[in-house]
Amino acid sequence: MLRSLTLLAALVLPVAALAQGPAPTPRQGTDFVPISPAQAPFGPPGPIEVAEVFSYHCIHCADFQPLMTAWKARQPADVRVTYVHAAWGGAVDNLARGFYAAEALNAVGRTHAAMFRAFHVDRRIRSGTPEEIANAYAALGLDRARMVATMNSFGVTSRVNRAKQFTQRTGVNATPTIVVNGRYRVSATPDRGFEGMLQTVEWLVARERARLRAATPPATAAAPARPAAPPAR
Repeated sequence: MLRSLTLLAALVLPVAALAQGPAPTPRQGTDFVPISPAQAPFGPPGPIEVAEVFSYHCIHCADFQPLMTAWKARQPADVRVTYVHAAWGGAVDNLARGFYAAEALNAVGRTHAAMFRAFHVDRRIRSGTPEEIANAYAALGLDRARMVATMNSFGVTSRVNRAKQFTQRTGVNATPTIVVNGRYRVSATPDRGFEGMLQTVEWLVARERARLRAATPPATAAAPARPAAPPAR
């Protein structure tokens, strides 16, 4: 029921080892996998989407979260970071409902990191029941009754189903995994770790940016205005 990517070696990889010299070229089939055929992003069309598929139960996601938050803050306007809570079934779906309810209430900005702490440090969530999850959000300042109602809403159910479909379409079966614009699936590796994962994402974002620019026809220069005819005499 609870799936996560085993990366214990990656978690202890010194960052300094990755900081020596230029970032290594990402390896297709190891650091990333092209998604064929390419899929629609999770969010609306527009910026290049970097979608992190995660789960609050996943300890590796908890360790990755500070790095991802810092990376997100550095991104330019043409990159959109989207969090997609995995929905594998059972208790994980309840966690997903909690996340999408908090998202609907515009509270993710203040609850995202705190929910990892609630699960892994404070142990507020043990069996993953909806009641436990609502209580955890209430402890973070959200109205419990409103949270329960939102978790059970049609809109949140739709988001959970959409998350299931997104992971199926893009072939994601572990967390954390990053999907770049519906075209590439990126995972951490034991030798390059989470820093290497983000370096691969940056490399793929640059590739997507170049592809989109090449696919955009150049703007047609406006024809010079013709001088107005002299008034008739």
